[in-house]
Amino acid sequence: MFQFTKDCMIGIEQIDAEHQHLFELINKGIAILHNEYVQDHYSQIKEMMVALEEYAEEHFLHEEAYMESLRDPELILQRTQHMFFREKVREWAFCNIDAEESQRQVLDELLQFLAKWLYHHILGSDMMIGKLPPLEEWMIRENPCEFAQEYWTGIDLIDKEHQVLFEIIDKANRLVKDYAVGDAYDAIMEILQELREYTIRHFADEEEYMESIHYSGIEAQKRAHAAFIHKIEDIREDDIDKNPREYLESLMEFLLGWLINHILHMDKKIAQG
Repeated sequence: MFQFTKDCMIGIEQIDAEHQHLFELINKGIAILHNEYVQDHYSQIKEMMVALEEYAEEHFLHEEAYMESLRDPELILQRTQHMFFREKVREWAFCNIDAEESQRQVLDELLQFLAKWLYHHILGSDMMIGKLPPLEEWMIRENPCEFAQEYWTGIDLIDKEHQVLFEIIDKANRLVKDYAVGDAYDAIMEILQELREYTIRHFADEEEYMESIHYSGIEAQKRAHAAFIHKIEDIREDDIDKNPREYLESLMEFLLGWLINHILHMDKKIAQG
């Protein structure tokens, strides 16, 4: 069973309450899957599908409206992720579950998707809601990829590695801004691979340091790290090919925004013990 702990709370009452409801829906599905006294779960699964679709429509409407009110720069990315969720749930809703074996298979696949979504979306995206400057303020910075003084944690190893991450994102961002069809594609893909590899190394170093000082917030950090790594490992060349410049600009904003938010609201707490 999944527990809705403080680590999963983003600090916005309505959104947190709706996230908690998703935990409850997943736990209800787990209970159905492991109920050995009832073999035919057709009606229960159909009811769960309807509840998930209703949940998605209501929750995403509230979340996106809140982000609109803040002029949150991640709104477009959130809408894309929300649409992906809706489409996946609809796919399962149309599956044939007349046979008991099919019921278990569909429910098991659905629950795995929901559990993955739960942590990756909340910790990788929703944690940033309201944390970033409004889009207009974000865009007027002379160089948003500059490693400013406010990002220093006071931990030498972590600060040096954060600086390298900013430099890698800056290299990619400069290429994206100067993008001409075909000219920078290969170079950008190489930098994204460099970012993947260095991010994994940095998170490992950071977690090793937190373990060495017995940092109490390490589990929340590990979940956030895993969500971010999943995001950059999920970058698909096919998605880039559809609209390279627009996709890459959105990606750069997300990567940089996530890193800034993570440093300011999580990493700076490490030095405080």
